[in-house]
Amino acid sequence: MPEGRAANSGGEMMSDSKKTRALVSTPTRRQVIAGVPVAFGGLSLGSAMSWAAAEEEISHTAESIHQEPIFKASRKRVYEALTDAKQFDKVVQFSTAMKSGMAPGAKPTEIGREAGGAFALFGGHITGRQLELVPNERIVQAWRSRDWDPGDYSIAKFQLVEQGAGIKIVFDHAGFPRGKAEHLAEGWRMNYWEPLEKFLG
Repeated sequence: MPEGRAANSGGEMMSDSKKTRALVSTPTRRQVIAGVPVAFGGLSLGSAMSWAAAEEEISHTAESIHQEPIFKASRKRVYEALTDAKQFDKVVQFSTAMKSGMAPGAKPTEIGREAGGAFALFGGHITGRQLELVPNERIVQAWRSRDWDPGDYSIAKFQLVEQGAGIKIVFDHAGFPRGKAEHLAEGWRMNYWEPLEKFLG
């Protein structure tokens, strides 16, 4: 056999330079064993980076309002007062907004009575759409104030729950602009719950 040549597994001759390249490109057993943790470590690092990115997408400081006013009335009566324009118009007459902020002659209340229907309250200061209406049980609205930026809508949910001889409204409001929670919470009390209690009185 000539010097500088070796037979490969098929019996063919291989030059020294090909043999050297083959040895260099084939990982040793030690390299394979050492590479496994590195490969899994890379996957682990990539996975951790993905989770970190997902965490950055979630706000844990979003404001929301939860209130549970109680009324001495039936669920049907409360539901009607909140969804019938004529009745809610009477509720509005007891509100702070009516006494202080509405323009004279402004139409205080328009309410669509089906899912998808529009509503305008307090002379158009509050507008939105009925998302879900379950008679005597639940009202869910896309709700906004006239002074919010265009396209800003929140979700207001009224769940009517029997409470002794009356009912409790389990109320949740979320998705409104940051910094508005305190003002809105007070607005619900003064323009919805207190006037509604007087109306139902």
